[in-house]
Amino acid sequence: MTLKNRQNCLSVVALTLTSAIAGMVVNATAAIADSQFTPPTQLAQGSVPEDLTPAETELQQGIDLIQQNDAEGALAAFQRAVELDPALAPAHYNLGLTHRRLGQMQEAASAFWQATQLVPDFTMAYVNLGAALLEGNNLEQAADYLNQAIALEPELGIAHYNLGLVQKRQGQMEAAITSFDLARTHSPDLPEPYYHLGTIYLVQEKFTEAEQAFRGAIARDETYAEAHYNLGLILYKRNDFTAALDAFQQTVNNSPNYADAYYSAGLTLIHLSEYPRAMEALEYARSLYIANGRHDWAANAQAQLDRIQDNPS
Repeated sequence: MTLKNRQNCLSVVALTLTSAIAGMVVNATAAIADSQFTPPTQLAQGSVPEDLTPAETELQQGIDLIQQNDAEGALAAFQRAVELDPALAPAHYNLGLTHRRLGQMQEAASAFWQATQLVPDFTMAYVNLGAALLEGNNLEQAADYLNQAIALEPELGIAHYNLGLVQKRQGQMEAAITSFDLARTHSPDLPEPYYHLGTIYLVQEKFTEAEQAFRGAIARDETYAEAHYNLGLILYKRNDFTAALDAFQQTVNNSPNYADAYYSAGLTLIHLSEYPRAMEALEYARSLYIANGRHDWAANAQAQLDRIQDNPS
C-alpha cells in the first residue's frame, strides 16, 4: 500500500500530533557492535599461517561457517576451539560475536569478558562486551566497559555511540549528547548518532536541532525509516503538512509495516482535506496496530475514522 491514491470529500477537525509527539517518537536503542570475526592470528594483521594448531583450525572453521551463514555450526566450532586452547583470545571473542548474533546476550558477555582477561588491550572486546550488557539492560557495567574501550582508543566512534545509548537509557541526556557528538566526530559516516541526537532534541522540544540531526541521519542512510518518521513529526508540528506527508511516505517506502507512519499520514491527509486517502491510511494503521497488539493506538485510529465518517460534507 502507498499513500498516493484517491482524492477529496468531507470536512472534519482532526486531533493534532502535538500532544502525542513524546509518545510516538521512535527511540530504538540497538547498540552497534563489531561484526568482523577475528582470524586465528592472535589479533595480528596478515594472512592466516599454514601451520595452525588444532584450536586455531577449529577457529578458522568457525569463521568459514559464519561466512556460510551457519551460526550454529560456527558456535560449535568456536566452542571446540576454546576447549582445545582456553587461552586463545580470538576464539572467545568470535564465540561472543556468534552468541550475540544468535541473541544469547549473557553468553556473549561472558565470552567477551574472557577475551578481555586474556588480552587486556583488546578494545573491540570491551566494545562488544559493553554492547551485550547494554542489550541485557546491565547499564552500569556496560558504561564501565565502554569507558575502558574509550580509554584504550579515544577516537573509536562506536564506543562513544554505545556509551551514549547507555547514558540515554539512564536519563543522562547531556552526557548522552556529548557522547553522540563525539561519535559523529570520530565516525562521521554513521547515521545512528545523528538519529539519537534528534530523538533527544525532539523530546526536549529543540525542534530546529532535532530536524538538523534527523536530516543528518537521512543524508547518511536514505533508508532510515525512523529518521524519516521523526522528521515528519517535526514538519507536522510546524504545519508543513505537504512536507510531513512526504516524510511519512518515505517512512513506509522503507518500512512497509510502520503503523505509526500510516496513522500520522492519516492525520496529515485530514489537514490536507484528502479524506479518502486519510481513511485508507488510518484503516491500514488500525490493522497493523491490532496485529502488533497495540490496542490503544488501534482505538485512536478508529476514533479518527469515526470523526471522518461522522462529518461528511
